[in-house]
Amino acid sequence: MKLSSILGLNARSRLFSYKYGSAVGKKIARSKILTKRTLTRNGVSEVPEIYKIFKTPRDVFAFDWTKLPPSFALKPSKGLGGEGIIVIKKRTQDENGWITTARKLVTREDLKLHVLDILEGAYSVGNVPDVAFCEEYVARHKAFRKLAFRGTPDVRIIVFNKVPVMAMLRLPTRESGGRANLHQGAIGTGVDIPTGITTRAVWYGELIKHKPETKRKLNGIKIPHWTKILELAVRGQEASGLGYVGVDIVLHPSKGPLILEINSSPGLQVQLANMEGLRKRLERVEDLEVRDAEHGVRIAKALFAGPFVGRVKNDEGIKTVNVVEEIKIRGVNGEKVNVTAKVDTGAWTTSIDKKFAKDLGIFESNRILWYKRTRNSLGLEDRPVIAIVFWLGGKRIKTVATVADRSNLAYKILVGRSDLKGFVVNP
Repeated sequence: MKLSSILGLNARSRLFSYKYGSAVGKKIARSKILTKRTLTRNGVSEVPEIYKIFKTPRDVFAFDWTKLPPSFALKPSKGLGGEGIIVIKKRTQDENGWITTARKLVTREDLKLHVLDILEGAYSVGNVPDVAFCEEYVARHKAFRKLAFRGTPDVRIIVFNKVPVMAMLRLPTRESGGRANLHQGAIGTGVDIPTGITTRAVWYGELIKHKPETKRKLNGIKIPHWTKILELAVRGQEASGLGYVGVDIVLHPSKGPLILEINSSPGLQVQLANMEGLRKRLERVEDLEVRDAEHGVRIAKALFAGPFVGRVKNDEGIKTVNVVEEIKIRGVNGEKVNVTAKVDTGAWTTSIDKKFAKDLGIFESNRILWYKRTRNSLGLEDRPVIAIVFWLGGKRIKTVATVADRSNLAYKILVGRSDLKGFVVNP
């Protein structure tokens, strides 16, 4: 991980949170209740249901606590880092109390006192008065039952300019008390954006390979409904009015992905979990014109594809390729077509002939990701950029390519140096 690619606290605030934020958007993100209302008002209904809101002590004592379902979560609206949250899993057999996910007994009086503490600001920034609420309890999805300790995992996705740029699966542990907050002892696992498969894991800032006290691997986990999770995160960013956010999403066992909250200044440990700097990724999408959530996800999957370091062993080492190579490229129906390509380290981006791309079925209006301004012998030209998959030297490469008229050139494809990682070119 290069130092120049790492996003620090000052750069996050100055270049992204402040520059692409607004007072209204930050106010929405600070309040979980206001976030849910804003999302719902903007057509994003994928949020846990709210059962009850407590604004004053009178609300606490007048409320009939028996109306709550057997399981729910009690939260402060403006709490940070998971502080002040009590997650109820079931009622006691005598129905006079509840059992939390941490297997602690709480009574009706315990909950009342806790709500009063929240109202007085015990868990808010600056200890300012707050609002408490009870919402739907989201149980663990079956994909995470053997990975998370009691609590419910969530996925933190950094979204910028409608593009999901980095993601992390957060797994509760015994040390975190069932909470998915890294500073309390949860595990953070980096996630490959194109596939939704975990790559690495960090615990208390250190890289680990297995779930603590077990031999269960933390890499190679496939997160269900991944594309839907990414699109939901982008829709959440759009609804918030903020350009740069961290969206926390949980996977409901039956309802699918739900947005828990939105952060206007998300933590930066996602970089450690992915072993990659966030700044470089943010800069790559900063000036793109992104149409909607689906378009943003397609861009992310094209831009941030990469091998799973530590998951796939490279037994062949560095490969040598020639300036002219026979490659295979995938068409729209999945067929592989052989074509002679030029390997050019003088060009950064891979380029493909317009007619050849049309013949493959990969150059249609709905497949154009964005346009790249390029200077050629005739001046400036806006060239379409599309996603392509090809095989060079037996290695599968998923990337983006500019589309140009190469009918007068010897080769229909030019492979740029951005796609030559792991290769040595024989001149």
